[in-house]
Amino acid sequence: GKWKNKERVLIFSSRGINFRTRHLMQDLRTLMPHSKADTKMDRKDQLFVINEVCEMKNCNKCIFFEAKKKQDLYMWLSNTPQGPSAKFLVQNIHTLAELKMTGNCLRGSRPLLSFDPTFDREPHYALLKELFIQIFSTPQYHPKSQPFVDHVFTFTVTDERIWFRNYQIIEEDASLVEIGPRFVLNLIKIFQGSFGGPTLYENPHYQSPNMHRRLLRLAVAAKIREKQQVREVQMMKKKGSKVLIGEDPTEVVFETPAEEKPVEIQLVKPESKPIVKDKRKPRKIQRKKQKKLFRLEA
Repeated sequence: GKWKNKERVLIFSSRGINFRTRHLMQDLRTLMPHSKADTKMDRKDQLFVINEVCEMKNCNKCIFFEAKKKQDLYMWLSNTPQGPSAKFLVQNIHTLAELKMTGNCLRGSRPLLSFDPTFDREPHYALLKELFIQIFSTPQYHPKSQPFVDHVFTFTVTDERIWFRNYQIIEEDASLVEIGPRFVLNLIKIFQGSFGGPTLYENPHYQSPNMHRRLLRLAVAAKIREKQQVREVQMMKKKGSKVLIGEDPTEVVFETPAEEKPVEIQLVKPESKPIVKDKRKPRKIQRKKQKKLFRLEA
């Protein structure tokens, strides 16, 4: 057949990414034969420069990984150069080498795309569905692709996030085994243009990682403060003066006074007890002397 749908996806990242992001990016390039790679982009450059990079690479779609603070990862999906584009926060990343799954699909094969029913109900999810279809689906008769369909990309909406999974079809009865990679996309904004422009949709449930870390710190600080206040109250109770209870006049009602005994004064010194000597002591001494003499003679 003739290769008509000439979709090319540029997959690259900014500087400062960690090893996990690098492996995820390499896994996506392996699963998508219609993708291209490029060198890392400097963080000082503006994002709209990516449109020129895509034009030079002859790509009309882009997946860009942006790292911030060496711990937060953001993913941009864009249709260059007209738009639209979407920005996600990437969470719970697990790569192909890390999961050690039993599945092993053919390299360069075309995937099936499976979407949650939620993608047909909400308008912003419908836009994302079309963007996912154009980016992740391998064009038919692509020179680097294989004419087989043996794995499935699933996009599921749970907890206001999009969960990505990759399964291999191992039997004719459509039994599935997970291959990897897997990650979770938390939608932030959808823009009309490519890497910018007017905002079409903003996620009201999104919480930035900085805010999440701040709330965790405040919760820990509140717990420590509460323990300190409890300790101070206990110390104040210990230092507080004890309440003295007055004497009860009814306590001595049933007491009976005892008879007073006459005081006897002893005028004469008491006689000393006679010392009784141990009669067996001289015999013990004599036995010890005899034993000593017997040892010396021996």
